[in-house]
Order: sequence, then C-alpha cells, then structure tokens
Amino acid sequence: MVSIERAETQHGRRIAIVRFDTGAKANALSQELMRQLTAAARSFEGDADTSAIILTGRADRFCLGMDLKDPEFQGARDLPLNERRQLLQLGPRMCSAWEDLEPMTICAIEGWCVGGGVALAASLDLRVCGRSSQFYIPEIERGLNMGWGSLPRIAGLIGPARAKRLAIVAEQIGAGEAADWGWADYVAEDGKVVETALSVAEQIAAMPPVAVRMIKQGIETATKPLNGAVSAMDMDQFALMQSSEDHAEGVASFLEGREAKFTGN
Repeated sequence: MVSIERAETQHGRRIAIVRFDTGAKANALSQELMRQLTAAARSFEGDADTSAIILTGRADRFCLGMDLKDPEFQGARDLPLNERRQLLQLGPRMCSAWEDLEPMTICAIEGWCVGGGVALAASLDLRVCGRSSQFYIPEIERGLNMGWGSLPRIAGLIGPARAKRLAIVAEQIGAGEAADWGWADYVAEDGKVVETALSVAEQIAAMPPVAVRMIKQGIETATKPLNGAVSAMDMDQFALMQSSEDHAEGVASFLEGREAKFTGN
C-alpha cells in the first residue's frame, strides 16, 4: 500500500516520494495503512541526507479519510476502553510522525482530500493541490469530533473562523478557495501536482541543508507551542463520541445514503 522512491538532485541532495494506494476507489485510511504511513515517516528519522519528502496518494484521489468499512475500525467499538484507546492512537501517531520530521515535507494532493486525509495533509509543511482538488471534513456529520491533533494545525494555517467553517459547518472548498485561505501553498494543473512538488523540493534541496532544518525548527517552535496542550484530549473525546448514538446514526445515515437525525445522545 505504501511505497518509497528516492532520487538524487543535481545538488547531490536526496528527495523522496512516499506514495500510498489501497487499490480501492476511496483510497481511505485503514488501520493498517496508518501503521504503514507512520513507519514510512519514521524511516527518515536520523536521515541527514534527505532534503525534502513528498507524500502523495493516487493520481486521481488523495484520500477519502478514515475507512469506515475497515473491519478493524468497526470492531474497535466493541473492545474494552484500554484496547480501543490503543487503536485510536494510530491516527495521532501517524500525523505526529510526519510533523516531527526534520526534512521539509510536501503534500501533493490530487482530487478529493477528506477527513483524515485533511488531518494528514495538515501535518506536513507545504501543500501542493491540483486545480480540481476538493477539501472536506465530514466528521461532524458522522457524529464525531475532528481529532488527531489536527484542529490547532488547521486553525494555525487558515485561522479560527475558517477552521470552524471546515470542521463545524462542513463546507467543501476547492483549490482556488484553499489557496485564498492559506491551506494550499501551490495550485498546479491536474496531473502535474507531483511534478510541481518535485520542483519545490528541488528548490529546497538547493539551499544550505543545515540552515533549512534550523529554520524549519524555529518556525515550528514559534508557531505551535500549545498545539499538544489544546489537542491532548481529542482522542478521548473521539472515544466518547464513538460510543454515542449520534455516531451510530451518522455512520448509518452515510452508509444508507440518507439525512442523519441527531439527538445529542
């Protein structure tokens, strides 16, 4: 499901491309895919030679978020709380693994980027989006909060009001609006997203490598000092919502193609 390609630039630095493809139409995040994406990120720990890492999904679709049909995910609701919390740590650990990398990271997004896909993309340094790409956070419509430490990351990128429009109003935005909001750093022609990301990566690779990492660390430290504190409880909030009637109704209505009727239970 996950592959890693490495190439050397004309400056003698390395660039890597990490691709994920489940083979299914949704290209959704199963529990196993999240483990593989976490392992892929951690494979670059201690790598002093790679200047930039590009993460991308399929050429037609980045990711439709959490795989609600994943048997491991569906079975999690019946597990004891301590075991369920272990599974619920997969998403946060995956996003943290990508956020904590020293090389610059670039998310190359074609097509739809939904829910957990948005959370993953927010963990990287830069986002290159295809002109037809779409962004959508439907978690609230499934009776869930938006977790994985993503809310402070998203709010830091686009501001609190727009973060609420995405995560509470569940607005769907295209690449043009995403660029205006500050979510998309580059908008490329469809089919040229990875190529554009590679061009950006090569510009990064031409810079002094130690200075790049120092500057990245300085910006991350200055802009995200409280992210961990404000999102410390979102995993347990997710566990609470996952056992609610509203979540069961949100998933059932989605799978049955009807409007949900939430009660607050």
